[in-house]
Amino acid sequence: SQVSFEEESQNPPAVGHWKPLMPSKGDKEEPEGGCQDAGGVHEPHSTEQLNVSRLRSSSVEIREKGSEFLRDELHKAQKELKLKDKECERLSKVREQLEQELEELTASLFEEAHKMVREANTKQAAAEKQLREARGKIDMLQAEVTALKTLVITSTPSSPNRELHPQLQSPSKAGFRKGHGRNKSTSSAMVSAASHSVAPEPVSRECKEVDSILFAEFQAWKESPTLDKSCSFLDRIYREDVGPCLDFTKQELSELVRVAVEQNTLTIEPVAPQTVPVGKVAAEECGGPKKCALSGLPRTCKHRIMLGDSGSYYYISPSCRARITAVCNFFTYIRYIQQGLVRQDVELMYWEVMRLRREMSLAKLGFYPSEM
Repeated sequence: SQVSFEEESQNPPAVGHWKPLMPSKGDKEEPEGGCQDAGGVHEPHSTEQLNVSRLRSSSVEIREKGSEFLRDELHKAQKELKLKDKECERLSKVREQLEQELEELTASLFEEAHKMVREANTKQAAAEKQLREARGKIDMLQAEVTALKTLVITSTPSSPNRELHPQLQSPSKAGFRKGHGRNKSTSSAMVSAASHSVAPEPVSRECKEVDSILFAEFQAWKESPTLDKSCSFLDRIYREDVGPCLDFTKQELSELVRVAVEQNTLTIEPVAPQTVPVGKVAAEECGGPKKCALSGLPRTCKHRIMLGDSGSYYYISPSCRARITAVCNFFTYIRYIQQGLVRQDVELMYWEVMRLRREMSLAKLGFYPSEM
Protein backbone atom coordinates (compact mmCIF):
# COMPACT_ATOMS: atom_id res chain seq x y z
CA SER A 1 0.00 0.00 0.00
CA GLN A 2 2.91 2.28 0.68
CA VAL A 3 4.27 1.54 -2.76
CA SER A 4 1.03 2.48 -4.45
CA PHE A 5 0.81 5.64 -2.43
CA GLU A 6 4.29 6.59 -3.45
CA GLU A 7 3.53 5.96 -7.06
CA GLU A 8 0.53 8.21 -6.83
CA SER A 9 2.51 10.94 -5.22
CA GLN A 10 5.14 10.75 -7.88
CA ASN A 11 2.57 11.15 -10.65
CA PRO A 12 0.58 14.35 -10.10
CA PRO A 13 -2.90 14.64 -11.68
CA ALA A 14 -3.14 16.17 -15.10
CA VAL A 15 -4.56 19.64 -15.33
CA GLY A 16 -7.44 20.03 -17.88
CA HIS A 17 -8.40 23.00 -19.97
CA TRP A 18 -11.33 25.08 -18.62
CA LYS A 19 -13.87 26.61 -20.96
CA PRO A 20 -14.40 30.27 -20.73
CA LEU A 21 -17.59 31.42 -19.04
CA MET A 22 -18.56 33.75 -21.82
CA PRO A 23 -19.03 31.94 -25.01
CA SER A 24 -17.59 33.24 -28.17
CA LYS A 25 -19.51 34.42 -31.15
CA GLY A 26 -19.24 31.10 -32.77
CA ASP A 27 -20.58 29.44 -29.67
CA LYS A 28 -23.77 31.53 -29.33
CA GLU A 29 -25.76 29.45 -31.78
CA GLU A 30 -25.16 26.13 -30.01
CA PRO A 31 -27.74 26.60 -27.27
CA GLU A 32 -30.36 27.47 -29.91
CA GLY A 33 -29.53 24.37 -31.80
CA GLY A 34 -29.83 22.41 -28.57
CA CYS A 35 -33.22 23.94 -27.83
CA GLN A 36 -34.42 23.12 -31.27
CA ASP A 37 -33.35 19.58 -30.79
CA ALA A 38 -35.24 19.36 -27.52
CA GLY A 39 -38.40 20.81 -29.09
CA GLY A 40 -38.19 18.40 -32.03
CA VAL A 41 -38.07 15.50 -29.63
CA HIS A 42 -41.30 16.52 -27.75
CA GLU A 43 -43.48 17.21 -30.84
CA PRO A 44 -43.49 13.59 -32.26
CA HIS A 45 -44.21 12.25 -28.80
CA SER A 46 -47.39 14.33 -28.46
CA THR A 47 -48.54 13.33 -31.97
CA GLU A 48 -48.15 9.71 -31.09
CA GLN A 49 -50.14 10.22 -27.92
CA LEU A 50 -52.86 11.96 -29.92
CA ASN A 51 -52.96 9.10 -32.41
CA VAL A 52 -53.08 6.57 -29.61
CA SER A 53 -55.96 8.39 -27.96
CA ARG A 54 -57.79 8.55 -31.26
CA LEU A 55 -57.20 4.86 -31.82
CA ARG A 56 -58.44 4.12 -28.34
CA SER A 57 -61.61 6.16 -28.84
CA SER A 58 -62.28 4.54 -32.24
CA SER A 59 -61.64 1.08 -30.82
CA VAL A 60 -64.11 1.79 -28.03
CA GLU A 61 -66.73 2.83 -30.56
CA ILE A 62 -66.02 -0.25 -32.62
CA ARG A 63 -66.32 -2.42 -29.53
CA GLU A 64 -69.62 -0.82 -28.60
CA LYS A 65 -71.02 -1.23 -32.11
CA GLY A 66 -69.70 -4.78 -32.28
CA SER A 67 -71.25 -5.62 -28.93
CA GLU A 68 -74.59 -4.14 -30.06
CA PHE A 69 -74.42 -6.15 -33.31
CA LEU A 70 -73.55 -9.29 -31.40
CA ARG A 71 -76.40 -8.67 -28.96
CA ASP A 72 -78.79 -8.28 -31.90
CA GLU A 73 -77.48 -11.44 -33.49
CA LEU A 74 -77.78 -13.21 -30.16
CA HIS A 75 -81.42 -12.14 -29.84
CA LYS A 76 -82.09 -13.29 -33.39
CA ALA A 77 -80.37 -16.60 -32.75
CA GLN A 78 -82.37 -17.06 -29.54
CA LYS A 79 -85.62 -16.34 -31.39
CA GLU A 80 -84.68 -18.76 -34.16
CA LEU A 81 -83.73 -21.33 -31.55
CA LYS A 82 -87.12 -20.96 -29.86
CA LEU A 83 -88.86 -21.34 -33.23
CA LYS A 84 -86.79 -24.41 -33.98
CA ASP A 85 -87.61 -25.83 -30.57
CA LYS A 86 -91.31 -25.34 -31.27
CA GLU A 87 -90.88 -26.90 -34.71
CA CYS A 88 -89.04 -29.82 -33.14
CA GLU A 89 -91.85 -30.30 -30.65
CA ARG A 90 -94.42 -30.19 -33.43
CA LEU A 91 -92.43 -32.66 -35.53
CA SER A 92 -92.04 -34.91 -32.50
CA LYS A 93 -95.80 -34.92 -32.01
CA VAL A 94 -96.30 -35.63 -35.72
CA ARG A 95 -93.79 -38.47 -35.53
CA GLU A 96 -95.51 -39.95 -32.49
CA GLN A 97 -98.87 -39.68 -34.24
CA LEU A 98 -97.47 -41.31 -37.38
CA GLU A 99 -95.89 -44.08 -35.35
CA GLN A 100 -99.21 -44.71 -33.61
CA GLU A 101 -101.08 -44.72 -36.92
CA LEU A 102 -98.43 -47.02 -38.39
CA GLU A 103 -98.84 -49.44 -35.51
CA GLU A 104 -102.63 -49.40 -35.90
CA LEU A 105 -102.31 -49.85 -39.66
CA THR A 106 -99.86 -52.71 -39.22
CA ALA A 107 -102.20 -54.40 -36.76
CA SER A 108 -105.18 -53.96 -39.09
CA LEU A 109 -103.14 -55.26 -42.03
CA PHE A 110 -102.10 -58.33 -40.09
CA GLU A 111 -105.69 -58.91 -39.05
CA GLU A 112 -106.90 -58.48 -42.62
CA ALA A 113 -104.15 -60.78 -43.87
CA HIS A 114 -105.16 -63.47 -41.37
CA LYS A 115 -108.79 -63.02 -42.41
CA MET A 116 -107.88 -63.36 -46.09
CA VAL A 117 -105.83 -66.47 -45.32
CA ARG A 118 -108.77 -68.00 -43.46
CA GLU A 119 -111.13 -67.16 -46.33
CA ALA A 120 -108.65 -68.53 -48.86
CA ASN A 121 -108.33 -71.76 -46.90
CA THR A 122 -112.11 -72.04 -46.69
CA LYS A 123 -112.49 -71.39 -50.42
CA GLN A 124 -109.71 -73.84 -51.20
CA ALA A 125 -111.41 -76.52 -49.13
CA ALA A 126 -114.73 -75.82 -50.87
CA ALA A 127 -113.02 -75.85 -54.29
CA GLU A 128 -111.31 -79.14 -53.53
CA LYS A 129 -114.65 -80.58 -52.45
CA GLN A 130 -116.30 -79.35 -55.65
CA LEU A 131 -113.39 -80.76 -57.65
CA ARG A 132 -113.84 -84.17 -56.06
CA GLU A 133 -117.58 -84.02 -56.73
CA ALA A 134 -116.97 -82.88 -60.31
CA ARG A 135 -114.51 -85.70 -60.89
CA GLY A 136 -117.06 -88.14 -59.54
CA LYS A 137 -119.69 -86.71 -61.87
CA ILE A 138 -117.25 -86.87 -64.79
CA ASP A 139 -116.52 -90.51 -64.05
CA MET A 140 -120.24 -91.21 -63.84
CA LEU A 141 -120.92 -89.36 -67.11
CA GLN A 142 -118.07 -91.18 -68.83
CA ALA A 143 -119.54 -94.47 -67.69
CA GLU A 144 -122.95 -93.38 -68.98
CA VAL A 145 -121.46 -92.31 -72.32
CA THR A 146 -119.67 -95.65 -72.61
CA ALA A 147 -122.91 -97.46 -71.86
CA LEU A 148 -124.77 -95.26 -74.35
CA LYS A 149 -122.19 -95.97 -77.05
CA THR A 150 -122.54 -99.67 -76.36
CA LEU A 151 -126.31 -99.28 -76.54
CA VAL A 152 -126.13 -97.42 -79.85
CA ILE A 153 -123.74 -99.95 -81.36
CA THR A 154 -125.80 -102.93 -80.24
CA SER A 155 -129.22 -101.35 -80.80
CA THR A 156 -130.16 -98.93 -83.57
CA PRO A 157 -133.58 -97.72 -84.71
CA SER A 158 -133.45 -100.23 -87.55
CA SER A 159 -132.79 -103.19 -85.24
CA PRO A 160 -133.66 -102.28 -81.63
CA ASN A 161 -132.65 -104.57 -78.80
CA ARG A 162 -135.84 -105.28 -76.92
CA GLU A 163 -133.94 -106.54 -73.88
CA LEU A 164 -132.30 -103.13 -73.54
CA HIS A 165 -135.54 -101.27 -74.36
CA PRO A 166 -138.39 -102.71 -72.27
CA GLN A 167 -140.72 -99.98 -73.52
CA LEU A 168 -140.68 -101.63 -76.96
CA GLN A 169 -142.10 -104.87 -75.62
CA SER A 170 -145.78 -105.58 -75.99
CA PRO A 171 -147.99 -105.03 -72.94
CA SER A 172 -148.30 -108.77 -72.40
CA LYS A 173 -144.50 -109.21 -72.30
CA ALA A 174 -143.59 -106.01 -70.57
CA GLY A 175 -145.55 -106.92 -67.46
CA PHE A 176 -147.46 -104.65 -65.12
CA ARG A 177 -145.81 -101.31 -64.36
CA LYS A 178 -147.25 -99.20 -61.59
CA GLY A 179 -147.69 -95.49 -62.30
CA HIS A 180 -146.92 -93.56 -65.47
CA GLY A 181 -143.67 -93.86 -67.39
CA ARG A 182 -142.34 -90.55 -68.75
CA ASN A 183 -139.93 -90.57 -71.67
CA LYS A 184 -138.25 -87.60 -73.33
CA SER A 185 -138.19 -87.48 -77.09
CA THR A 186 -134.58 -88.73 -77.12
CA SER A 187 -135.35 -91.79 -75.03
CA SER A 188 -138.82 -92.35 -76.47
CA ALA A 189 -137.51 -92.17 -80.00
CA MET A 190 -137.12 -95.94 -80.01
CA VAL A 191 -140.73 -96.54 -78.99
CA SER A 192 -141.95 -96.93 -82.54
CA ALA A 193 -138.92 -98.80 -83.81
CA ALA A 194 -141.12 -101.86 -84.25
CA SER A 195 -142.88 -100.02 -87.05
CA HIS A 196 -140.45 -101.61 -89.50
CA SER A 197 -142.87 -104.54 -89.48
CA VAL A 198 -145.29 -102.35 -91.48
CA ALA A 199 -143.30 -103.07 -94.61
CA PRO A 200 -144.46 -106.20 -96.37
CA GLU A 201 -140.91 -107.57 -96.49
CA PRO A 202 -137.76 -106.97 -94.40
CA VAL A 203 -135.51 -104.18 -95.59
CA SER A 204 -132.63 -106.58 -96.11
CA ARG A 205 -134.63 -108.43 -98.82
CA GLU A 206 -135.64 -105.33 -100.73
CA CYS A 207 -133.88 -104.09 -103.80
CA LYS A 208 -132.21 -100.76 -103.12
CA GLU A 209 -130.37 -98.20 -105.16
CA VAL A 210 -128.63 -95.12 -103.80
CA ASP A 211 -129.96 -91.82 -105.08
CA SER A 212 -126.88 -89.81 -106.05
CA ILE A 213 -128.41 -86.42 -105.16
CA LEU A 214 -129.67 -87.50 -101.74
CA PHE A 215 -126.43 -89.35 -100.99
CA ALA A 216 -124.34 -86.31 -101.96
CA GLU A 217 -126.44 -84.08 -99.69
CA PHE A 218 -126.07 -86.57 -96.83
CA GLN A 219 -122.30 -86.81 -97.33
CA ALA A 220 -121.99 -83.01 -97.31
CA TRP A 221 -124.00 -82.86 -94.08
CA LYS A 222 -121.97 -85.72 -92.55
CA GLU A 223 -118.74 -83.74 -92.98
CA SER A 224 -120.01 -81.16 -90.46
CA PRO A 225 -123.21 -82.44 -88.80
CA THR A 226 -125.61 -79.74 -87.65
CA LEU A 227 -129.27 -79.40 -86.72
CA ASP A 228 -129.61 -76.19 -88.70
CA LYS A 229 -132.37 -76.78 -91.22
CA SER A 230 -130.87 -74.28 -93.66
CA CYS A 231 -128.53 -76.97 -95.06
CA SER A 232 -129.77 -78.75 -98.18
CA PHE A 233 -129.96 -82.18 -96.49
CA LEU A 234 -132.25 -81.12 -93.61
CA ASP A 235 -134.11 -78.57 -95.72
CA ARG A 236 -135.29 -81.32 -98.07
CA ILE A 237 -136.32 -83.60 -95.17
CA TYR A 238 -138.20 -80.74 -93.48
CA ARG A 239 -140.11 -79.99 -96.68
CA GLU A 240 -140.82 -83.57 -97.71
CA ASP A 241 -141.18 -85.46 -94.40
CA VAL A 242 -141.01 -83.54 -91.09
CA GLY A 243 -143.34 -80.71 -92.09
CA PRO A 244 -146.13 -82.88 -93.57
CA CYS A 245 -145.79 -85.46 -90.78
CA LEU A 246 -146.35 -82.84 -88.05
CA ASP A 247 -149.06 -80.95 -89.94
CA PHE A 248 -152.19 -81.58 -87.85
CA THR A 249 -155.63 -80.00 -87.85
CA LYS A 250 -154.82 -77.80 -84.86
CA GLN A 251 -152.19 -75.61 -86.52
CA GLU A 252 -151.14 -73.68 -83.41
CA LEU A 253 -150.64 -76.82 -81.35
CA SER A 254 -148.87 -78.47 -84.30
CA GLU A 255 -146.30 -75.66 -84.35
CA LEU A 256 -145.72 -76.05 -80.60
CA VAL A 257 -145.21 -79.80 -81.06
CA ARG A 258 -142.70 -79.22 -83.87
CA VAL A 259 -140.68 -76.77 -81.75
CA ALA A 260 -140.70 -79.17 -78.78
CA VAL A 261 -139.47 -82.04 -80.99
CA GLU A 262 -136.66 -79.88 -82.39
CA GLN A 263 -135.63 -78.73 -78.90
CA ASN A 264 -135.91 -82.26 -77.50
CA THR A 265 -138.40 -81.19 -74.80
CA LEU A 266 -141.40 -83.33 -75.81
CA THR A 267 -142.66 -85.96 -73.35
CA ILE A 268 -144.94 -88.87 -74.26
CA GLU A 269 -146.47 -91.02 -71.55
CA PRO A 270 -149.26 -93.59 -71.40
CA VAL A 271 -152.61 -92.61 -69.97
CA ALA A 272 -153.92 -94.39 -66.90
CA PRO A 273 -157.66 -94.98 -66.71
CA GLN A 274 -159.74 -91.99 -65.55
CA THR A 275 -156.88 -89.47 -65.70
CA VAL A 276 -158.03 -85.85 -65.53
CA PRO A 277 -156.24 -83.32 -67.79
CA VAL A 278 -153.88 -81.02 -65.90
CA GLY A 279 -152.88 -77.52 -66.98
CA LYS A 280 -154.12 -74.06 -67.78
CA VAL A 281 -155.21 -74.93 -71.33
CA ALA A 282 -158.92 -75.46 -71.93
CA ALA A 283 -160.28 -79.01 -71.81
CA GLU A 284 -161.33 -78.84 -75.46
CA GLU A 285 -157.80 -78.03 -76.58
CA CYS A 286 -156.30 -80.66 -74.33
CA GLY A 287 -158.72 -83.22 -75.65
CA GLY A 288 -159.49 -86.20 -73.48
CA PRO A 289 -159.38 -89.98 -73.34
CA LYS A 290 -162.02 -89.98 -76.09
CA LYS A 291 -160.86 -86.97 -78.14
CA CYS A 292 -157.51 -86.19 -79.82
CA ALA A 293 -156.15 -82.70 -79.11
CA LEU A 294 -154.19 -82.56 -82.40
CA SER A 295 -156.81 -83.79 -84.86
CA GLY A 296 -159.89 -82.75 -82.91
CA LEU A 297 -161.54 -86.06 -83.80
CA PRO A 298 -163.19 -88.45 -81.35
CA ARG A 299 -160.59 -91.16 -80.89
CA THR A 300 -159.50 -93.43 -78.07
CA CYS A 301 -156.36 -91.77 -76.69
CA LYS A 302 -153.96 -94.12 -74.92
CA HIS A 303 -151.15 -91.55 -74.63
CA ARG A 304 -150.70 -87.90 -73.84
CA ILE A 305 -147.89 -85.41 -74.48
CA MET A 306 -146.41 -82.52 -72.51
CA LEU A 307 -144.48 -79.69 -74.18
CA GLY A 308 -141.44 -78.78 -72.10
CA ASP A 309 -142.17 -78.04 -68.44
CA SER A 310 -145.47 -76.28 -69.10
CA GLY A 311 -147.43 -78.81 -67.02
CA SER A 312 -150.18 -78.97 -69.68
CA TYR A 313 -151.03 -82.40 -71.08
CA TYR A 314 -152.55 -83.07 -74.51
CA TYR A 315 -154.26 -86.37 -75.30
CA ILE A 316 -153.31 -87.81 -78.68
CA SER A 317 -154.63 -90.65 -80.81
CA PRO A 318 -152.46 -93.64 -81.87
CA SER A 319 -152.11 -92.22 -85.39
CA CYS A 320 -150.84 -88.85 -84.12
CA ARG A 321 -148.51 -90.64 -81.71
CA ALA A 322 -147.06 -92.69 -84.59
CA ARG A 323 -146.40 -89.52 -86.60
CA ILE A 324 -144.72 -87.78 -83.64
CA THR A 325 -142.57 -90.80 -82.71
CA ALA A 326 -141.49 -91.25 -86.34
CA VAL A 327 -140.15 -87.68 -86.38
CA CYS A 328 -138.57 -88.19 -82.93
CA ASN A 329 -136.81 -91.33 -84.21
CA PHE A 330 -135.32 -89.35 -87.09
CA PHE A 331 -134.08 -86.50 -84.86
CA THR A 332 -132.68 -88.96 -82.32
CA TYR A 333 -130.62 -90.72 -84.97
CA ILE A 334 -129.17 -87.56 -86.51
CA ARG A 335 -128.33 -86.31 -82.99
CA TYR A 336 -126.44 -89.56 -82.41
CA ILE A 337 -124.52 -88.93 -85.64
CA GLN A 338 -123.81 -85.33 -84.65
CA GLN A 339 -122.48 -86.43 -81.24
CA GLY A 340 -120.26 -89.09 -82.82
CA LEU A 341 -122.07 -92.02 -81.22
CA VAL A 342 -122.77 -93.86 -84.48
CA ARG A 343 -119.71 -95.64 -85.84
CA GLN A 344 -120.84 -97.15 -89.11
CA ASP A 345 -120.07 -96.83 -92.76
CA VAL A 346 -121.48 -93.72 -94.44
CA GLU A 347 -123.67 -95.79 -96.75
CA LEU A 348 -125.17 -97.75 -93.85
CA MET A 349 -125.98 -94.51 -92.05
CA TYR A 350 -127.52 -93.17 -95.27
CA TRP A 351 -129.83 -96.20 -95.58
CA GLU A 352 -130.83 -95.88 -91.93
CA VAL A 353 -131.82 -92.25 -92.59
CA MET A 354 -133.81 -93.37 -95.63
CA ARG A 355 -135.60 -96.00 -93.53
CA LEU A 356 -136.53 -93.36 -90.95
CA ARG A 357 -137.81 -91.12 -93.74
CA ARG A 358 -139.96 -93.98 -94.98
CA GLU A 359 -141.41 -94.39 -91.47
CA MET A 360 -142.36 -90.70 -91.46
CA SER A 361 -143.96 -91.07 -94.89
CA LEU A 362 -145.98 -94.11 -93.80
CA ALA A 363 -147.02 -92.42 -90.55
CA LYS A 364 -148.26 -89.28 -92.30
CA LEU A 365 -150.27 -91.53 -94.66
CA GLY A 366 -151.99 -93.12 -91.64
CA PHE A 367 -150.06 -96.39 -91.19
CA TYR A 368 -149.01 -97.28 -87.66
CA PRO A 369 -148.32 -100.47 -85.67
CA SER A 370 -151.21 -102.14 -83.90
CA GLU A 371 -149.33 -101.93 -80.58
CA MET A 372 -149.94 -98.16 -80.52
